[in-house]
Amino acid sequence: MKFFSTIGSFLITMKGMFTRPENIKVYWKELMHQSVEIGYGALGIVCVISIFMGAVSAVQTAYQLTSPILPKETIAQIVRDTVILEFAPTLVCIVLAGVIGSKIAGELGNMRVSEQIDALEIMGINTKLYLIAPKILGALITIPLLVVLSMVLGIYGGRLASSLGGIVPPDTFDRGLLQNFAAKNVWFALAKAYTFAFIISAVPSYYGYNVKGGALEIGRASTTAVITSCILILFADYILAFFIL
Repeated sequence: MKFFSTIGSFLITMKGMFTRPENIKVYWKELMHQSVEIGYGALGIVCVISIFMGAVSAVQTAYQLTSPILPKETIAQIVRDTVILEFAPTLVCIVLAGVIGSKIAGELGNMRVSEQIDALEIMGINTKLYLIAPKILGALITIPLLVVLSMVLGIYGGRLASSLGGIVPPDTFDRGLLQNFAAKNVWFALAKAYTFAFIISAVPSYYGYNVKGGALEIGRASTTAVITSCILILFADYILAFFIL
């Protein structure tokens, strides 16, 4: 029963955002602030993870493909498809679930415990629309852009590792990138990026907004939000792969 109660409470919280904003300029300013916080705040970790992710993928692919029959371009193709289909959208978003999700849950939880949310409601402000909606919209704007950046850096990391390690020459790697390229893979990755962006922002917002207690409960809510987000990301990854691919 608790599972269905949580789902119902989550849907009610999301439904509360769909009202007319009191002052569109204030909400626009908050949206831009959240976009910068979410996007720019996670830019560094995404860049580092993506480059090494592509490099490791290239090295491990070369280690497994030992047959002299297979052309060297095959390594580039596998690195490209692996980064685009799985590593960039899924692995990066799982990391972002920990970085962004804990931040959102902790921020809203602190506002709830310190009665800042209650004060805003007394002033007649729809706190769900003002506090949660900009975070979700900001994530939907910036996280797909981070995923696209991760794709580019991941492929570049694989190319760099292949060149420095003497695995595949740069010109051979570039030829492999263009062979049998399917644009559908990019659209599939973007579909996952938007789905995961909603999970990363909406789930921690729900847990942080509905915190009851003190500092200990804020920590528990942040942990629960991150764990739940990661599980939902993996579940959504399977569902999208099953139906789209």
